[in-house]
Amino acid sequence: MYRPRIIPVLLLSKKGLVKTVRFKDYNYIGDPLNAVKLFNDLKADELIFLDIDATRNKTIISPELVTKIGEEANMPFSVGGFIKDLKGIELLIKSGAERVVIGSEAAYKPSFIREAAKVFGSSTIAVCIDIKKNVWGKELVYTNNGQVSHKFTPLEFAKLVEDNGAGEIIVQSIEKDGTMDGYNIVQVKSLADKLSIPVVALGGAGNYAHLKEMYNNGYKVSGLGSGSTFIYQSKLKGVLINYPTLLEKKDIYE
Repeated sequence: MYRPRIIPVLLLSKKGLVKTVRFKDYNYIGDPLNAVKLFNDLKADELIFLDIDATRNKTIISPELVTKIGEEANMPFSVGGFIKDLKGIELLIKSGAERVVIGSEAAYKPSFIREAAKVFGSSTIAVCIDIKKNVWGKELVYTNNGQVSHKFTPLEFAKLVEDNGAGEIIVQSIEKDGTMDGYNIVQVKSLADKLSIPVVALGGAGNYAHLKEMYNNGYKVSGLGSGSTFIYQSKLKGVLINYPTLLEKKDIYE
């Protein structure tokens, strides 16, 4: 039976854990290593860490922090943040990451995905596609924390990186980020239905019911990603690291 991975997506800023709303309004959550310990206890399927300062600072996500996460984590994890060369990928994989998440460099230099997949294998390379509407209401791909738009439509870009060897695509709605009012199901499904590689939904989920809704309406989605769902206890945003139990997972998958 098809059962997508349920994935906490954790944002790093100054090596601390934060949460954003539409890529703005950072809210400090705490120590990422403490979060890893809690997700170990809760038996999370997988974790994704994205350094949201990395591109602006032109520094790769900290390999030292990745090593510490790798020493602590009992589950597979992926990392992203200003990854733009093969040496950086090698360093992060050696530091313990199972997969790297590439964003801006995939848009500026799509051939980099082909190079990375050839050296490290497609299963090691994920591409995060950040999407929002421009002033004319057209959905486009954005990079640099949602500040720079590109000529690609989401489908054009998704097809391009798939053809270049990406092993997975994370579809993230900037406009839904941190709102906790549910995924953009139409957006995610429109890509997942046209791609042959795994797709992870991200942006907007705020509770387990939203995960269930995405599962029921996005049958080709291979991962249900969220930040707010797993670090807040409600829209009041009291911090509470959580993850569905086996019984709660069963309800999501029904």
